[in-house]
Amino acid sequence: MLSPATAHAPSPPPPPWEPVLATFRQIWGYEHFRPPQGEVVQCLLDRRDALIVMPTGGGKSICFQLPALLQSGLTLVISPLVALMENQVQDLKQRHLPAALLHSELSPSDRRRTLAALERQQLRLLYLSPETLLSPSVWNILSRPHIQINGVILDEAHCLVQWGDTFRPTYRRLGAVRPALLKTKPAGTKIPIAAFTATANPHAQAVIQSVLQLDNPRSFLINPYRANLMLKTQVAWTPRGRYQRLRDFIRAYPHQTGLVYVRTRRDSEALADRLTQHGLPTAAYHAGLPPQTRRQREQAWLRGELPFVVCTSAFGMGINKPDVRWVAHFHPPLLLSEYLQEVGRAGRDGQPATALALISEPTGWLDSEDKQRQQFFLDRLRSQHQKATQLLRKLPPQGHIQTVSQQFPDAAIALATLHSLGQLEWQDPFHYRLHPRSPRQQSGIGPAHTEIIRYFRTRECRWQFLLQAFGFTEIAQTFRCGHCDNCHR
Repeated sequence: MLSPATAHAPSPPPPPWEPVLATFRQIWGYEHFRPPQGEVVQCLLDRRDALIVMPTGGGKSICFQLPALLQSGLTLVISPLVALMENQVQDLKQRHLPAALLHSELSPSDRRRTLAALERQQLRLLYLSPETLLSPSVWNILSRPHIQINGVILDEAHCLVQWGDTFRPTYRRLGAVRPALLKTKPAGTKIPIAAFTATANPHAQAVIQSVLQLDNPRSFLINPYRANLMLKTQVAWTPRGRYQRLRDFIRAYPHQTGLVYVRTRRDSEALADRLTQHGLPTAAYHAGLPPQTRRQREQAWLRGELPFVVCTSAFGMGINKPDVRWVAHFHPPLLLSEYLQEVGRAGRDGQPATALALISEPTGWLDSEDKQRQQFFLDRLRSQHQKATQLLRKLPPQGHIQTVSQQFPDAAIALATLHSLGQLEWQDPFHYRLHPRSPRQQSGIGPAHTEIIRYFRTRECRWQFLLQAFGFTEIAQTFRCGHCDNCHR
């Protein structure tokens, strides 16, 4: 049933449910789906668009991997990080399933091998980044009429909202992918799109649906509450006091796996060195490290050889490490969605886990770094919007992104910003058309920035605040977790 298919049959009917369940048990070894896994699988087999918000550790990957393996043809999985792709594809290959990945760090021989398998339609799942998807060599193959594409999955879809207007502008072009592919495929072909994430508030859900051009999608929205995860925040009055609080917190969990999050690459290096010098051996992890070093440190952490790493926000996304007992934010994240993603990496095995955030006192007089980081972030966004507005007056009314990028520095980010403001549309993934009209409301980063400050300062139940912020208002009205720091008070 899982051998690669070569026949091209647009929109085949979904298989009966018993074979679906039998394949699920055969591959993953579980007897039953967790809610709402079964409903999501059926939705994708019915070839419907979908938006799925499920907590970290809720089994999202099975929801799209199983339908892909049950159908002929190829499912594209758009994923933001190499480590995340490698983790999932390695697991699939160990199960002897036809999956592969494409990314910039692949050796030339591995890349050629994967592209050849893609052309011969030997794959059921292909993992790749937005940038790789829209690279000429890959796009040209995917656009060929005989390449059967069953669906497009956007994994970690919150990255579209968090990064699409900044350093990953290709995310903003993904809505043009399906119409462009359908033009090259036989009549009657359907290519459903499903977006998966653990964190999307109502605003983020609307952005994801709009950018991806989801067609009457089914929504599966599961609240993020985790009864085993204790949330706490502590004020650190000085930089020295912040470090001491972190050190004491780590020492309270000897020989237990954890993660320390910081804001910058330089911070990760400096803090890792300092902790190691004080008898807490660790290593830094950030995108500036050589790929081999990143892989080595990931594997050391996964195997338990490295109790914790000092990392920037990308580390841990989608990586299956169930026994993380603690997460510490040495620096508070900029967005509440980032915070929820990162604390959600603790306690995936259902056992008790703790998440600590260290913040400066409200005035920031003695420790001003938190305020400076937030202000730098907002200033950068304002500058970005100004540059986009200035570029709008210079751009031709329509054009190709490559041509414009050669003429104007940072054109890709400016075009993504104009798209978010409703002043530009993508005719296909490479050609834009301007709509020079009054910009619509901006992306909501400002309110999101103040929202996380309110979270850290609240005296109410922290889980109640998160439920309210992510759209689960009815549950939140009377909710008290009983185990966060505020409930303990």
